[in-house]
Amino acid sequence: MSFGSRAHVAMQAYGPACIGIDPHAALLEQWGLEDSVEGLDRFASICVEAFAGQVAFVKPQSAFFERFGARGVVVLERTIEDLRHTGSLVVLDVKRGDIGSTAQAYAEAYLDDDAPMAADAITVSPFLGFGSLAPFFEVAEKNDAGVFVLALTSNPEGPEVQHARLADSSGTTVAGGVLAQLADLNAGAAPMGSYGAVVGATIGSADEDLSINGPILVPGFGAQGGTVEDIRRLFGDVIDYVIPSTSRGVLAAGPDVAALREAAARVNAELVGS
Repeated sequence: MSFGSRAHVAMQAYGPACIGIDPHAALLEQWGLEDSVEGLDRFASICVEAFAGQVAFVKPQSAFFERFGARGVVVLERTIEDLRHTGSLVVLDVKRGDIGSTAQAYAEAYLDDDAPMAADAITVSPFLGFGSLAPFFEVAEKNDAGVFVLALTSNPEGPEVQHARLADSSGTTVAGGVLAQLADLNAGAAPMGSYGAVVGATIGSADEDLSINGPILVPGFGAQGGTVEDIRRLFGDVIDYVIPSTSRGVLAAGPDVAALREAAARVNAELVGS
């Protein structure tokens, strides 16, 4: 099954929420763990136990593992492997973007199903030009994986690039161009395409056409300020494609596994009830 099909099935089974695994130093301390590879390993193991087969999407943030070097990457590899094939889909947050053979290498590292860190989907940056992402889409297509492309992010620096106008005479914004090209890639796919956009829950307003026939990953929900009302207002007719992502709002319930599961279930109940 394509990533789009698997994402649709997972959302129907568990709800739309994506739970982030963000083992930053303050959270490790909050859980009573050392800011070390050992603490990282314990944190990740608890998250796997709590969320595998319990939520539709789990999103490890690669940077929080990479900061421990090779041993941290080993923990990330094991975390991805333990999460996959449990019913939960792994969206690896790496925000990669490059050109030519380097982009190809990144794509093979994260999307080739035989790679040690193969995920169900990854995040990528289009700001070297949307065409530079071709290797990611090609490798994803071969491996039934997904790609989420940054489009309208929540950070205050984002608009200076994303709201800029393209060099042609269309008047289209950079973000609008990204969304339109994603819609082209997903055209005709059912129940939805495998190539998604990243659109923040706290962007205030979305004047772009979000009808990309693909999943929309929405960070910033929960502790970062995004609400169910924001999601309903921003996404309207495409709300069935939306995957709201939260980390701190759920992880604050740890390290108790049952409490983490309950927190994730509450988020899904709130979203489904919307």
